[in-house]
Amino acid sequence: MFDTLAERIATLEESATLQMAALVRELKAKGEDIIDLTLGEPDFDTPEHIKEAAKKAIDAGFTKYTPVPGYLELRQSIATKLKQDNQLEYSPEQIVVSTGAKQSIANVVLTLINPGDEVIIPTPYWVSYSAIVHLAEGKVIEVPATIESDFKITAAQLENAITPKTRLFMFSSPCNPTGAVYTADELEALAVVFRKYPNIIVLADEIYEYINYIGHHTSMASLPQMYERTVVVNGFSKGFAMTGWRLGYIAAPLWIAKACIKMQGQITSGTCSISQKAGEAAMTGTRQPTFDMCAAYKKRREIVYALLDKMEGIKTNLPDGAFYFFPDISSFFGKSNGETIINTANDMSMYLLSDAKVSTVSGEAFGYDLCIRFSYATSEEKLKNAMERIRVSLLKLK
Repeated sequence: MFDTLAERIATLEESATLQMAALVRELKAKGEDIIDLTLGEPDFDTPEHIKEAAKKAIDAGFTKYTPVPGYLELRQSIATKLKQDNQLEYSPEQIVVSTGAKQSIANVVLTLINPGDEVIIPTPYWVSYSAIVHLAEGKVIEVPATIESDFKITAAQLENAITPKTRLFMFSSPCNPTGAVYTADELEALAVVFRKYPNIIVLADEIYEYINYIGHHTSMASLPQMYERTVVVNGFSKGFAMTGWRLGYIAAPLWIAKACIKMQGQITSGTCSISQKAGEAAMTGTRQPTFDMCAAYKKRREIVYALLDKMEGIKTNLPDGAFYFFPDISSFFGKSNGETIINTANDMSMYLLSDAKVSTVSGEAFGYDLCIRFSYATSEEKLKNAMERIRVSLLKLK
């Protein structure tokens, strides 16, 4: 049969966030008045000094193939950032620039995981974590957190999940989808466990580093004995409003960096030359636009939290970072508006889309069926309107 696909793609789930975003685009094209809270995309424009650097790069002829790990100047600027912001010493050879942090994560997983290897992932988790592990033929071990713990796992939970097959631990802080931020003490508690198991590598996804409302960001790699076994993943999409530029990177032990260069060299080679020169400007230029964006997100967070807190049946916490809420909506399971019965988070997400004309993402996509996720990376006016629409729709469920 000519339509037979490889099992890896036949069993691969489509990204739920991208799937919902596509559905929203279709509805908007038909004239539907949808408030889109689906994608984790800053509504701010890329800062001017970054755009200007890209324009200059085009005029200066930066239009050729780039080195697989990225331009040396960009990697040097990332190394400087890591030293200044995170107290981490990396050489440019330990840094690999990729076409977005998603590719960075895929590079790491595909170079470390053999069939049957176990990967521990605190749950809820970003949608692509489990899919990438499955592509590598690894086994996902979910460690569930709850809204009562601000969606953070404990050291005891971590240790109970470790087996002789455990190869990798991957997590994000600040977290997508929950906004959870691990403090230095909480990370140290996890590190105490990791020090007992020297064969486990930690992938620390820090893409939301600059969207942090509790102060200093702590990297797992900065803790004693964790540097040589931690891969730091970061990028430019969230903190610099550069989602479309597709630019991410890892900072890693040299042997892992070399393996990721080898992997990337056979898939995409070096990422976009113009994006890299823009990224260099982001690393070396003013951070004031980033700080201003974070302040705006924090204000939006307060507005949305106050409105959610008044909705009967909604259980939510106050996230410490990123730009998402992940409220528990399970009290509505079994209820109906007379036409639609809500039995799952997916039912709720589709109900809100059809009845409230507000798009969200089901918690099922993040490994957690009690919640839905929505982004507050949009205007205060839209957020207030969306929350009112949701409130009215929830009141219909009896």
